[in-house]
Amino acid sequence: MRQSTLQRRGLLRAAGVSISLPFLASMKGTTSASTVQPSKQRMVCIGNMLGFYPGAFWPSGNQADEKSSLSQDGWEDRTDFQWGRTTECLESLRDQLTVVSGLDHGLKGGHFAIHAFLSGVRQIDAKSMPMANVTIDQYAAEFIAGQTRFPTLTIGSESGIHQGCQLSWTRSGTRVPPIPGPHELFEKLFIGNDAASRDADLDRVRMQSSILDLVRDSANDLNRNLNRRDKDKLDEYMTSVRDVEKRIALRRNWIDVPKPKPPFDQPSDRNMVEDLPLLYDLIALALQTDSTRIATLEIGGDFNPNDLGVSGGYHGLSHHGQRSENIEKLVTLETYQVEQFARFVDKLAQSTDENGSLLEQTTVLFGSGMGNANSHTNSNLPVIIAGGGLRHGRHLAFDVRSKNRPPLTNLFVSMLQNFGLEADQFATSTGTLRGLA
Repeated sequence: MRQSTLQRRGLLRAAGVSISLPFLASMKGTTSASTVQPSKQRMVCIGNMLGFYPGAFWPSGNQADEKSSLSQDGWEDRTDFQWGRTTECLESLRDQLTVVSGLDHGLKGGHFAIHAFLSGVRQIDAKSMPMANVTIDQYAAEFIAGQTRFPTLTIGSESGIHQGCQLSWTRSGTRVPPIPGPHELFEKLFIGNDAASRDADLDRVRMQSSILDLVRDSANDLNRNLNRRDKDKLDEYMTSVRDVEKRIALRRNWIDVPKPKPPFDQPSDRNMVEDLPLLYDLIALALQTDSTRIATLEIGGDFNPNDLGVSGGYHGLSHHGQRSENIEKLVTLETYQVEQFARFVDKLAQSTDENGSLLEQTTVLFGSGMGNANSHTNSNLPVIIAGGGLRHGRHLAFDVRSKNRPPLTNLFVSMLQNFGLEADQFATSTGTLRGLA
């Protein structure tokens, strides 16, 4: 009953088109209470494809790998922790962050399980799950469809391990192709306001709709002569087709709505190391202009240590073999990534709209589906939560040996509820994450 109610609400929301102006400080005090817009909750998920060296990432005193139990309940809420070497740059943002240790999805597979970071389900196991391996960003986007120009922004590389970014997956088990760099992301957000661009977009929508009409007619003709097993396969395929139809219809609604004016000239793609700060800046602009309320960013195998002045390959350094020289190089790479995450969190904290700080309205997840790349394990995943109006300044430490240890997907249920959804389950969850609220 609850699911059908949520679906009906999603359809009603999809019928409208809205766009908001940025908050202007000079207009403060001139907005009447009746015109103030309700707070728009946002979500950003950042994934690292190779994880973080545990010895430098976790706060000191982390007992997730120690023999003694944390407590009788299997977890502790700590406020007096000290950050690790990789994460010490987050100290100035302590009151806006929560680090979570000891949780994972209970999966194995090393590099082949990292793509389940935002879903809790490996692609090869998707068919056995009611929602396949849909990721939290795509799931949340279903319920705010039509409210922003872009339901989600998926950003990452098409190169590196496993042929590029595989952070986001749809309900039909399809990988969401990533926006590969700042040049393309800038173009998507700000370019294409002229009449010629709008006409081209309309022609593209018409052509895509015509193709889908032909696909549907062919499928109907084919369906008459299929056995039960093949009909089931065809139904799965048509589910994907209907998803595409919905996205095309929503895109059509926004063609005549002008995009925000570009704040600076269109940048060029350089490399992931140099592009990372700019990608974060563009995500912040996308949120501030309400172009989207959901974004994901994956830092993948194309993150080249040489572009940071470090010799060696990123993948090779992650398999450091306990060699101190390789560990120090790896910590240098990971520290840079955490520093850019810290800069992004601070930027959201300093950015405002009519409802206040963007950070207070944005739940930010930072982490990886890889717990320890050196041993190819997907347990005790590195996780940091920022913003979202949550109670922060804490280290939630869960005991990996406790029978009561929750799955990481419980955190996703809490994030979905914080986003405004009436969700009580996601993938393998057993409830919300205790201790987070």
